[in-house]
Amino acid sequence: MRDTVVDEVRAVRPELAEAFSAELPGSRATVLGRLWGALAREPLPGVRGVRAQEQTLIVELGHRGRLVGDAACAERFAQVPSDFSVEGPSGPITDPVELLAAMAPNTPRARALADELGNSVVNLALARAAAGGAPRPVKNSIDAEQAVVDGHPQHPCCRTRIGLSMAEVLAYAPEHRPVVDLALLAVPVDRWLEAGRWPEELREGGTVLVPVHPWQRDHVVPRYPDLFTVDRRISSRPLLSLRTVAPLDALPGHHIKTSLDVQVTNYRRTISPAEVTDGPVLSDFVSAVVDKAGYGGCLGILREVGGGAVRVGGLPCPSLAVMVRESYERFLGPGEVAVPLTAVHSTGAAVVSGEAATWLVDFAELVLPPALTLLSMGVALEAHGQNTLVVLSEGRPVRVLYRDLDGVRVSPGRLAEHAFELPPLAGDRAGDDIQALRNKLFGALLSGVFSELVSVLCRARGADPGTLWASVAAVARRVYADLRPDNGDEEAFFGEHWPLKATTAMRLADEPGKAQWVGVPNPLASARNRGRGDDAR
Repeated sequence: MRDTVVDEVRAVRPELAEAFSAELPGSRATVLGRLWGALAREPLPGVRGVRAQEQTLIVELGHRGRLVGDAACAERFAQVPSDFSVEGPSGPITDPVELLAAMAPNTPRARALADELGNSVVNLALARAAAGGAPRPVKNSIDAEQAVVDGHPQHPCCRTRIGLSMAEVLAYAPEHRPVVDLALLAVPVDRWLEAGRWPEELREGGTVLVPVHPWQRDHVVPRYPDLFTVDRRISSRPLLSLRTVAPLDALPGHHIKTSLDVQVTNYRRTISPAEVTDGPVLSDFVSAVVDKAGYGGCLGILREVGGGAVRVGGLPCPSLAVMVRESYERFLGPGEVAVPLTAVHSTGAAVVSGEAATWLVDFAELVLPPALTLLSMGVALEAHGQNTLVVLSEGRPVRVLYRDLDGVRVSPGRLAEHAFELPPLAGDRAGDDIQALRNKLFGALLSGVFSELVSVLCRARGADPGTLWASVAAVARRVYADLRPDNGDEEAFFGEHWPLKATTAMRLADEPGKAQWVGVPNPLASARNRGRGDDAR
């Protein structure tokens, strides 16, 4: 495989071939370490038991033997050395595909995951080769979006892009910093499902101009010979999610989320009719709840202002759908930069100014009061490191922004208790399973964002993890003291475990789109009643 992919890089981008070859072992070890961590935490087929013995992790495979490896490399956010290996029944394992084969039965889902792991390794090595071994300086918000070289910070499929060729990854992926020209599909208005306020700039009489990702233009639009593109293009820079872009000279104050029939990490990135329909309505509703809670000044919602989908055979087509979203420029003052929270980790906290514990307290005081209050009112934000951005002024947090309302979940019962009537929604975002809402928020914000921030501030700044977590606990105690909830949220926040999405188990499941959760130790479990009301500063 190695010679084949190096030859492919040499054919597409010859100047990267040597660096790509050098990055392959480390990228393979990184993905191997992510999968090793999944074996340690998740309910995976073939795994009969997991135990730690001093610094070693032992995974029992029943009659198939055992796997033995470094326990530290199974930790979340671990920096895995390039020579990392796992001792298997037949000898050392250095490739994640081999580790999967040793553990999982040879099912269609396992074979698909093997392809995804191999794809992730190649794209991760390509990203690292292009980055040149050092974080690039973050001069503006787009730089911050494109600073995430390694992709998802915990997923073994961190750089999976099933469907993109290597040339297309280089042409479209944000870590390669391209300019992407969106095509405009001319759609008769009677074939257009519209939601919200579609921009007048994208209308021509009785025709709607629908932005289409160039990959869709080349691979999907040809399936519909009755549709055509116009000569105009929208030049854009891709954001962290790859299929969402920032236009350079069109639609000022907006970003465009396109459909992309490519699997990125877990899912094929099309846009469902329910997402199109619900986006503007849910945006306005969540913004209203934030304002009523009194947090509009510290938490900005980047609303989906309009969207639509082309009707094919009378039905809206997820592959020909698009959303137009407010951009963060609307919320930025002079000299301010919006940084996706996972980019703080990716840059080694280079964007952070001042003492680590103070910085984390400042951030916690911006995000925990609105997020925990909204949960108590019945709105759970999926506040992970891609959807959630911190606005920095000279490296210090001044506000938080949230985007992509598709991940929000809402409780009609809790909302009614606060005099909110949920508007009709087409999707399945509404329900009164409160544990599902807690999983959504806590799994993203606590197991994800805060754990990632503490990890990088300790590693890059030499901060003490106990001090950092104590500061987070103190902010949370003050929030709950003001809320005085009697709904179980505080107990769950300070419980023995936090939820973490079991992404590898999901890839191997018969229903890979169905969420699975595991518990990870909660570093705040012993902090609930300590110094209630104390100031973390």
